[in-house]
Amino acid sequence: MTSDASQLPPEWIAVLHEEQELLARARESIARAAAAASRPRPPSELRDLDALRALRDEAMRASEDDLPGLLHEMSVRQRLLERPAVQALPDTDEPYVAHLRVREGAVRKDYLLGRVNHLDGSSGVRIVDWRVAPVAQIFYRYREGDEYEETFPGRVAEGVVEARRVVVIDKGELTRVIGDELALERDAQGRWRSSEHDAVAMRAGGAGHAARPGILGVGAGLAGRARDADVTALLDADQYEAISVPADQPLLVLGTAGSGKTTVALHRLARIATADPAGYPLASTAVVVPEEGLARLSRRLLAPLGVGAAQVHTAERWAVELASAVFGELPRLCTDAPALVVGLKRHPALHDALQQRFARLKASNARLAVLRRRLAELLTDRAFLGEVVEASRGGLPRSAVEETVRHTMLQLADPVDKQLRSIVVPEMKRALDGRAIEDGTPEELAGTMDIEDLPILLFLRAWRAGIEVPPYAHVVLDEAEDLSLFELFVMGKLLGERPSFTLAGDEAQQTTSSFAGWERSLGQLGARDVATCRLGLSYRCPQPVVDVARRLLGSLAPEGPARARGQGAPVGVFHFPHEEQAYLFVARALADLLDREPRASVAVVARGAEAASEFYELVRELPRSRLVLEGDFSFEPGLDVTDVDDVKGLEFDYVVVPDVSAAAYPETDDARRRLHVAVTRTSHQLWIVSSGERSPLVGEEASHPQTVPSW
Repeated sequence: MTSDASQLPPEWIAVLHEEQELLARARESIARAAAAASRPRPPSELRDLDALRALRDEAMRASEDDLPGLLHEMSVRQRLLERPAVQALPDTDEPYVAHLRVREGAVRKDYLLGRVNHLDGSSGVRIVDWRVAPVAQIFYRYREGDEYEETFPGRVAEGVVEARRVVVIDKGELTRVIGDELALERDAQGRWRSSEHDAVAMRAGGAGHAARPGILGVGAGLAGRARDADVTALLDADQYEAISVPADQPLLVLGTAGSGKTTVALHRLARIATADPAGYPLASTAVVVPEEGLARLSRRLLAPLGVGAAQVHTAERWAVELASAVFGELPRLCTDAPALVVGLKRHPALHDALQQRFARLKASNARLAVLRRRLAELLTDRAFLGEVVEASRGGLPRSAVEETVRHTMLQLADPVDKQLRSIVVPEMKRALDGRAIEDGTPEELAGTMDIEDLPILLFLRAWRAGIEVPPYAHVVLDEAEDLSLFELFVMGKLLGERPSFTLAGDEAQQTTSSFAGWERSLGQLGARDVATCRLGLSYRCPQPVVDVARRLLGSLAPEGPARARGQGAPVGVFHFPHEEQAYLFVARALADLLDREPRASVAVVARGAEAASEFYELVRELPRSRLVLEGDFSFEPGLDVTDVDDVKGLEFDYVVVPDVSAAAYPETDDARRRLHVAVTRTSHQLWIVSSGERSPLVGEEASHPQTVPSW
């Protein structure tokens, strides 16, 4: 509802007066401190400055024996003078981002969470750094009315939380107050309005909407339709038709997020292996997916289907094991090459360029040493790399050329151990902390090979000389839009002349530069007479999320209407001036949700690993909270803080995307797909939260009638 401040409940008007009075006191205190800091340097500091000048003059004339002492004295005085006369002060226009009031015994204390510490006992103003102040823990861990006991340096604090509010201050004026039981905002005319508390709290009743691996037959696309039933009875007509495709006919399964692609692919594998165990033994089947999280989920979904013995690999692990079998011992692998280098090495343009350069390679030369040397020559050839970038037609930036050359040259250098082979004392080859000298430096790349090189080398070997390893009887390639042409070609060779496979994917969920289209993907696998199944109904995401996801894709969205299994909860879209307010707002909401919904699965999907780690520090003390960066999902109730690269193919009851800024998600096709992946992980409710400059991809979402009004 909307109302003038005079029409608000008296207790809310009291909150506004309280917050405005506290803000006025804080600004006055900061102004007094700023005025004191602007006074001229005291005479003692001027004397120190004169003494430093005298020491410099003396050092110019000093003997060699006296010089060290004089330099030390100069250094000490210089550091003293460089100290600021007073500590940095909060900005009076935006002095803090949250207000915490506690009562310890008979004493009430107000703490203001900001970016810079400012303590003024005479005015009762306590502004503390929200990132590091111990008292800030109370804000994250407790709700209004909760009793707390926390160990702080030098004391144990016990008390009750009386107020816990996120506040937004713009140009010195209070504009928003969000507490555990209220949400107030000042409009453009200066009038205060209130929103229903549900608008700033996650909708209850979401626990159990997402699939729980381990329950017979329940997987992505079937969540919400049954728990202990036979999955075959739950398939819709399109899904059942897909799993019924004959084993010797390749199948392409295309579908929107949550439409059941993984369910169809895995159930088809189970059906084939059960119907003809001699022709399709489990030992000769495999499931290959891009990320570890989806690999773990696939293993758990296969077990109750009776095909847990099928091999499930990430694409990286599959390449490592196959390369070891084909080439023997491998060099030390680099698993964190620069993103530009990874993008170039997986791009179809590089695949096509290498086909031209290696067309005359003799089978006898398709050995690891020869292939590595020839590949390294090309990866340091600026003219060749420039042609690859040009052929990518905007898919690769020009900067990828220099980044690839620099990275490859570091790998071609002699390892530090080889450079220091004349030193015979082992201790002299290690740093003071006991680590190898090259650890944490660019030199540690010397002698390594990128894990992205393995599919390229395997492709060259398979193309020019073949691969002598046992073939696959049937393969499932899930989220296949993220598999490169190199990987697909090698897999095609391992499937033989009459390949049996299930290829599942959605080009709208592409998160790497490797996708070249389904026609080329199938061609790499050597497929003919391919059956195609298109799944258009999302069983995971409710209709509000499906609609938002479609708008995020823009021109990349598939043709036809976006359909979902039900309406579900509205999408929450929230914006704050600063990241601190956004993070505190989300942390408060998550604490409330986990308290109300202890059996729910909740995910915070950050833009990257660093952002996920930063946010996790706010919520690490919440019950059942986990930081998941390498796909190590437990699939248990609780909170998983993770990033976009780890969640493909997974689903959760609730999803929060906490950092939808212009910097994280600019108006590019890549950003559209990544954000689409993040928002389509939810089966009950989605929150999109931004700060600073809002991403242009979500700028209009707040005005859409199916979303919670923007804050």
